[in-house]
Amino acid sequence: MPINQPSNQIKLTNVSIVRLRKGGKRFEIACYKNKVLEYRNGVETDLDNVIQINNVFTNVSKGEVAPKDNLQKCFKTDDLDQIIKEILKKGELQVSEKERTHQIDNIYREIATMVAEKCVNPETKRPYTVTMIEKAMTELHLSVNVNRNTKSQVLEVIKQLQEKKIIPIARAQMRLRITAPIKEKKVKEKLVPMISNIEDESYNDEYELICTIDPGQFRKINDILQSNTNGKGQLELLSLNDTSEGDIKF
Repeated sequence: MPINQPSNQIKLTNVSIVRLRKGGKRFEIACYKNKVLEYRNGVETDLDNVIQINNVFTNVSKGEVAPKDNLQKCFKTDDLDQIIKEILKKGELQVSEKERTHQIDNIYREIATMVAEKCVNPETKRPYTVTMIEKAMTELHLSVNVNRNTKSQVLEVIKQLQEKKIIPIARAQMRLRITAPIKEKKVKEKLVPMISNIEDESYNDEYELICTIDPGQFRKINDILQSNTNGKGQLELLSLNDTSEGDIKF
């Protein structure tokens, strides 16, 4: 006589498990390998491409589905997508030691690459190689977090490198062209505190300013420009990295 599998059990294989403890209960979701980090980093936005099965488990390995009353009690909702999103965001990705080591190495390299792309040596205006950034990160005794957004870790690395003066480093500057109606002279007064360097400016049919700024000021400058010119001002990105020209060799 065949043995029937309990109705609350679903067998899944070759999955990545994300686990969250909430309200004294354990909840798990079954995801496609490598998709969890892509979702957390904003690369993947479609839940169907992340979740193997649209359900919440108490134990994925045993195929035990979480009771609906437990979900309602702990998450205060019966919206399955909302619950899954919370587990994806706050839960811990369960991986083997080998997989975790591989993930950490990949994230470490990704962070170093992004820091190298975003920063320069302010003394020479030249970029660093990824290898040099990795070496500086090693001196920080930095531990990367596989469950944190990579971008936020990049900003933290830049901050720590600056504070501990491991290497001279600064965010690469954005080079902009700003134009506004000639009558809007007060706009410049509001923009100057956010500008790193003014390269050129002219007053002809309209006011034109060529300058460099820290990338973090871009949105503020655009907001001021638009609100003070009734939308008639324009902001043009000329280049993303203000660095010295020529091949860089270290």
